[in-house]
Amino acid sequence: MMAKINVKKKEIAIISVADNDYVSITYIAKYKNPNNADDVIKNWLQNRNTIELLGLWETLHNPNFKPLEFEGFKKEAEIK
Repeated sequence: MMAKINVKKKEIAIISVADNDYVSITYIAKYKNPNNADDVIKNWLQNRNTIELLGLWETLHNPNFKPLEFEGFKKEAEIK
């Protein structure tokens, strides 16, 4: 059974891996748009701040992260 928290009267899934907790962005997107959560996530992934946050997260937590490849990804996504 997946753990959940309640935020603004909505359940948000929490996934625990190796003593770390992760929040489900799908559940958060469903709060914004219950019928088209995928569109909400697509919009988030087109946002410069989201892309930069993902790059920072990977830099801090992924020893195999390749920053030069990520720069290419940012350019391809038109994030300058």
